[in-house]
Parts: sequence; structure tokens; C-alpha cells
Amino acid sequence: MAPKIRVLFVCVANAARSQLAEALMRKLAPENYEVFSAGTAPTKVDPRTLQALDEIDVDHSGLRSKSIDEFKGQQFDYVITLCDKSAQECQALPGAGEVLAWHFADPVSSDHSNAFRAARAEISERIKMFLLLKSKKH
Repeated sequence: MAPKIRVLFVCVANAARSQLAEALMRKLAPENYEVFSAGTAPTKVDPRTLQALDEIDVDHSGLRSKSIDEFKGQQFDYVITLCDKSAQECQALPGAGEVLAWHFADPVSSDHSNAFRAARAEISERIKMFLLLKSKKH
């Protein structure tokens, strides 16, 4: 059996975008993916993130805010940053095979009532495209 494709999603606080990405990709990805998330300055998971996942029946058990330091020394096939600040900080991340920079507005700092739903939908669509492209290469 081939080794699993390891993906690390990174944003600053590891409170919303990267948590959404981790949970969504775990649901959408084939079994040959291993998915994690971390923050460059982690805080705690925003409860609205969990609510957005509950609304579409995505399991979020085990999600917690983690520092990127927890993953030092580990190898990842893909490190995907979800904001400009984390993209700058992750360019020299040792163990990163390919670094992809995606940018999504931070729903935590948004005034819009549906910001978490919008972030969830945008991230989900991007993950679906990513998986489709990667499935054609493997």
C-alpha cells in the first residue's frame, strides 16, 4: 500500500479557516490522505467554525488549535496556507513538499452574519478542485 498523502493547512490563529479546511478535506478526501491544520500564532477554535461544520454534518471531533511547531520535523506532501500572513511565514517550512498559497477572508473578523458559511463553501470548493486535479496525477 502506498504511503498516505500528507496535507497541512496553515493560517495564523488556527481558529477558523484551517480548521474548516482540515475537517472538510477529511470528509471529502479519499482514504489515502492524512490531513492536519496548524497556526503560526494559534488561539482557540472559534465556536462558529464548529457550528458551520455541524450545519452540514461534518465531523469536527478532535479539532483543536495547534501550533505549527507541533509539526516540526514531519514531512508533508502539501502545505496549504489560507491567508497572506501565513503564506509569508511558511515559505521556508522544512519538510514541505509543495507549498500552495490560497487566500480566504477571515470569517472571525468579518461583520457578515454568514461569513463562516461563506468561508466553508469557498474552502470546500477549492478542496474539491484540488482533489480532482491531484486524482488525475496519481
